[in-house]
Amino acid sequence: MDTQNHKSRKRFRKWFKRKHKKYDPYQLSQVSDGGENESDDYLDEIVTQSMEMGSHTSTNELRIFVGTWNVAGRSPIGSLAVDLEEWLNLKDAADLYVLGFQEIVPLKTRTVIGTEDPTEARNWNLLIEKTLNNKHGSPWFTSISNPISSENYQYVDMPDPESTKSVSNHTGSPIVEQYEMPKGVSKYKLMASKKMVGVFISVWIKSELLRKFCISDVKVCSVACGIMGYLGNKGSVSVSMTIEGTSFCFVVAHLASGEKKGDEGRRNHQVSEIFRRTTFPRSPSIPTDNHISHPLTILGHDRIFWFGDLNYRLYLEDNLARQLINKLDWRALQEFDQLRREREYGGVFQGWEEGAIEFAPTYKYSSSNCNRYSGGLPSKSGEKQRTPAWCDRILWYGKGVTQLSYFRSESKFSDHRPVSALFSTQVEVEKSTNPRMVSLQTILPTITLPIATSNHADRTQSTLLSFLVEDIEASPTHKAKG
Repeated sequence: MDTQNHKSRKRFRKWFKRKHKKYDPYQLSQVSDGGENESDDYLDEIVTQSMEMGSHTSTNELRIFVGTWNVAGRSPIGSLAVDLEEWLNLKDAADLYVLGFQEIVPLKTRTVIGTEDPTEARNWNLLIEKTLNNKHGSPWFTSISNPISSENYQYVDMPDPESTKSVSNHTGSPIVEQYEMPKGVSKYKLMASKKMVGVFISVWIKSELLRKFCISDVKVCSVACGIMGYLGNKGSVSVSMTIEGTSFCFVVAHLASGEKKGDEGRRNHQVSEIFRRTTFPRSPSIPTDNHISHPLTILGHDRIFWFGDLNYRLYLEDNLARQLINKLDWRALQEFDQLRREREYGGVFQGWEEGAIEFAPTYKYSSSNCNRYSGGLPSKSGEKQRTPAWCDRILWYGKGVTQLSYFRSESKFSDHRPVSALFSTQVEVEKSTNPRMVSLQTILPTITLPIATSNHADRTQSTLLSFLVEDIEASPTHKAKG
């Protein structure tokens, strides 16, 4: 590599001397009193600096909070803020909050086949925002008329905090995100939000990261695979986004219920349908093979998080399961966990990871404000007989992800307990110091040119730049970095 660089410098010297044998518009001989050798050394330094200057990559840690909660069709109320704060674990704040909900509306015929009503999604977003920013910033409310679903979202720091910011969704039409806020700056801002019947995702990011990182290609997708395979009582909503050069996909799913034999097969099938039918259109600027823009799939991302009420149950009789629960023997109980078995036997999520479960099953509790599982002996009249299970789960796929915690919260708001996980991952930020973007005036000394020959000097400087670029691009150092 050193030999190649030396040859490149030698070719440059020969070219420079040949071009300037009869005329030297830069008067290089006046810059140095050391003769030809010193001039060669100076030119060597120019070429060496140009060839060695490249992109600089710095690594930044990103802490991602992922949470899932089946709220059993109940609307958010003011007193729920305390439960929400405990679930979000605000004492150990994350950079990104990705929250998945199931059953934010009752799964009745009217809500399943009727027109989507954004009211409950808006109410949850307002409560989430108030909880995050009351704790970590100036509380304010966002007017959310539409979910944010941007084709190419990038934060622009505007001088007026009360201005409106226009982004575009995947249909190309503009969505105006209006902020009704006081002079104080909120710490977390909504990046994306999507609802399909009762399945809902809400993604929030620290405001400072919008200025620190380039965040692009924020898109959403929903897949309905419930009744008849295409109704939205079951299915998924997903968000795709790119932070600097790392792509993320967050999938919230609500899978088929039931603990009869074979129900796990229906859940496996729905997982495969979500994988098959979840796609995100690529931005036109991204080059593809044969100029065909293939949609981005779930597995096309660098880091993937799949979470929700996955509804996998236990291969164990009810009374035996409850005995192990009473003993707090989670390790023994996990031996009968359907999702663990299906992953091991290749039924679903092969190669995916899940943290160690060191908490009690999250479903099904008797009623709100109750710590007792539904059913059992003796059973209350009208109660559903359900074997407790870890229905609410968080999995991930991709390199460079470390799980810091995995736990459940104790809110009695619904018959499910909320579950969350905190992750650490690395985001590489590339800062360009490309010589093609650096003027030679920052390298060469300032020289006064004769007026009569300024046009010739411009042409010579342009030729000099062209040579440098061609020579640098041909070097092994540049190819290795590219």
